[in-house]
Amino acid sequence: MIKFLIKGLLRDSHRSRLPLIVVALGVMLTVLLTTWINGVLGDSINMNAKLSTGHVKVITKAYRESMDQIPVDLSLTGTQEILSELRRDYPSVSWVERIEFGGLLDLPDSAGETKSQGPFAGLAVNFFDSRSGEAERLNLNKILIEGQLPRGPGEILVSHTFAKKLGISLLDKVTFIGSTMFGGMTISNYTVSGTISYGISALDRGSVIMDISDARKALDMEDACNEILGFNDIDYYDDAKATELMTSFNNNHQADNNEFAPVMIRLRDQNDLGGMIDLMDGVVGIISFVFILVLSVVLWNAGLVGGLRRYGEVGLRLAMGEEKGHVYRSMIAESLFIGISGSIIGSAAGLALSYLLQQKGLDLSGAMQNATMLMPGVFRTRITTEAYYIGFIPGILATLIGTMLSGIGIYRRQTARLFKELQLQ
Repeated sequence: MIKFLIKGLLRDSHRSRLPLIVVALGVMLTVLLTTWINGVLGDSINMNAKLSTGHVKVITKAYRESMDQIPVDLSLTGTQEILSELRRDYPSVSWVERIEFGGLLDLPDSAGETKSQGPFAGLAVNFFDSRSGEAERLNLNKILIEGQLPRGPGEILVSHTFAKKLGISLLDKVTFIGSTMFGGMTISNYTVSGTISYGISALDRGSVIMDISDARKALDMEDACNEILGFNDIDYYDDAKATELMTSFNNNHQADNNEFAPVMIRLRDQNDLGGMIDLMDGVVGIISFVFILVLSVVLWNAGLVGGLRRYGEVGLRLAMGEEKGHVYRSMIAESLFIGISGSIIGSAAGLALSYLLQQKGLDLSGAMQNATMLMPGVFRTRITTEAYYIGFIPGILATLIGTMLSGIGIYRRQTARLFKELQLQ
């Protein structure tokens, strides 16, 4: 019977063409939208992790209360001891020290007077220790526009847009004006070794990167930093692993009530990233539900149109003594074949488009000029395991539901009128 139904669908393309096209298009869009959201949100979370939050972060309890203000006076002290503890207890995690700070960058003229100046957000990382992996983690070689990465003390990187705004050229001497960890004023001179561009307006407007040894010297933060970031072996954030790590560390330091005691927080607890992670977790269910609903309505209408065209065929089968239930089940079997075929075609097309966008990306940096969130300028899809099967959920279910709804009319046919209908044909 199944072989007979498949032959009928293949030979009568009018019966299967429209539902097959609808299913294939719906499945393709489902796969593409799933990989798109996973890619864009995943890249945004990954970018936040590398630039600011880490997968987990160790800070002081006092610093946690006012993180948005980046108060260097509430930083961790005795960081070498804390790092030793972290690397001993959690060896699978990469731990790095960072200092985030702010201040004014001043460009003097030939007479030493201020030529231009502007506020900046500073980031201090460990440049000169290759084991830290910070240059690779921040993709500094890829975002370098001019010059070279710092190779010695006193050299810094400035964002390209910020440098153009202030009129800074390579090898110019600039002055950092800010506050130390103890509230005193600090003035330090640096050489601009290169310019960088993140492709993110919020960062390119004014940012400076220097080695952590230079920042410690300028900010009077010997053996101190305001953040210790932890990164898992995998690139993408694992919320369950981060939660387990955070719980373990905080339980070990639960007895220390000092406001400068270390405390660990997760990525999802920072920069309002929790909602984005929850959205990623629920995106599969949301997309599947929406497309099942939409495709069911479309296929229901397609089934009604097809039912009208097959009105005589169904009537003849009933008149010949075929049970209504058998006719109904055969139509469901036909729809199952169409759903599987359409899902295979649609998944293949969706994965092909997703792979293209994953490799090439879609450059929307022009539309992100005024963005305040850390979002990538080039949007890419991300093909995950779920992308290979997610399209079959709406593809098959929607086809079956649409056929079930449209096929209900079979049970409303009155056998007594069938012969009269056939005589009129």
